Amino acid sequence: MLTKNTQMNRDQIEMIALEQLVPANHLVRKIETAIDFSFIYSLVQDMYSSERGRPSIDPVVLIKMAFIQYTFGIRSMRKTIEEIETNMAYRWFLGFGFYDKVPHFSTFGKNYERRFKDTDLFEQIFYRILKEASEKKLISSEHVFIDSTHVKASANKQKFEKKVVRKESKAYEERLQEEINIDREDHGKKPFPPDKFEKEEYKEIKESTTDPESGYYVKDERTKQFAYSFHAASDQNGFVLGAIVTPGNIHDSVIFEPLLEKVIEKQGKPGAVAADAGYKTPAIAQYLFENDITPALPYTRPRTKDGYMKKHEYVYDEYYDCYICPQGQILKYATTTKNGKRQYFSNPLECQNCPLLSVCTQSKEHKKLIERHVWEHYLEEADHLRHTQENKSIYARRKETIERVFADAKEKHGMRWTTLRGLKKLSMQAMLTFAAMNLKKMANWTWESPEMA
Repeated sequence: MLTKNTQMNRDQIEMIALEQLVPANHLVRKIETAIDFSFIYSLVQDMYSSERGRPSIDPVVLIKMAFIQYTFGIRSMRKTIEEIETNMAYRWFLGFGFYDKVPHFSTFGKNYERRFKDTDLFEQIFYRILKEASEKKLISSEHVFIDSTHVKASANKQKFEKKVVRKESKAYEERLQEEINIDREDHGKKPFPPDKFEKEEYKEIKESTTDPESGYYVKDERTKQFAYSFHAASDQNGFVLGAIVTPGNIHDSVIFEPLLEKVIEKQGKPGAVAADAGYKTPAIAQYLFENDITPALPYTRPRTKDGYMKKHEYVYDEYYDCYICPQGQILKYATTTKNGKRQYFSNPLECQNCPLLSVCTQSKEHKKLIERHVWEHYLEEADHLRHTQENKSIYARRKETIERVFADAKEKHGMRWTTLRGLKKLSMQAMLTFAAMNLKKMANWTWESPEMA
């Protein structure tokens, strides 16, 4: 039966408290119960003058406004303020009454520029929330999952300048240089002088004229854009343990060590670390094994050109330090390059009449070259561990942990693209987004409904 509403109660007057309008199980109630935000006062105390100036807006209110934006995935602070003006739950969360004036949307931005910009305030807030979760026994960091995702920058991909810049040194370069010289000496060769390694290398990049701190990211023919990379580590319960933001053209493996060191500093050393194929490098495998951490890395296909024999078809003899080809010829050690690659060459006189020559090498001199990294045995050990049941189960949890973190961040918390510009602001976005996600998870897991009490 069709029913028409004949009553209009828009002008109805009620005696009601704001408390009554917020549902008992609303997320803001859970968050308010999960953590005491007064810890923010001690973090910002030195950023405010105690003697002069007008009374400031409560810093806890400012930070809570940002948490509303990132927890509920509101696209901007302007829109957040519009929501706060009409949403009774948000007003309750901020401690506002029905008629309290909501701050102007530019208030947070001005405070960021004047007070918070050159501080680590948002990182401190992130780690304080993480500490609360740890104290509630919600963190399980025995297994850590590391990955990165790209966030589209607020920059036109057509507006750029080409620049030649110096290649940045990697975290492991000093260790590798020492290993290379030891390896050369063990083979009776002279170690490289320091200036051999210190020679600066350059590369050409596209630099955005809109946001110069972003990086040009190319995934495939359709995905070419200026972006930022959000590198993050999570535990097996999906709590984010640490994050670093870089331009989008920085390779994942470069940030692995600094990120894991942050996790170790705050949460202790994990028993195992799982990461995807982008992190499967000799340097990362060496770092993990030397720190007594089990790597959980995936299978990667051989990168040999189609139609040619794969590297694994040549047997490495560790005792004699040589390779043996399928026809029984020995490829002897020749040198160790400054990139950390040992080079093994075949005898061209024996190769020229070999029946497998056409699928072995394209060399006009009939000489086969195989390169082996000085840390390749660590990578081989990681490949052996890949077949264990424990490593299989650890790696399989990536989709339930770090991959789900990024999926939720993009779908529910507005991290698919950004309206901010510059590494500092993007770092703020990352810290607030991941802090909001951790807080939301902690609030839901520790919430005791009044109806159940």
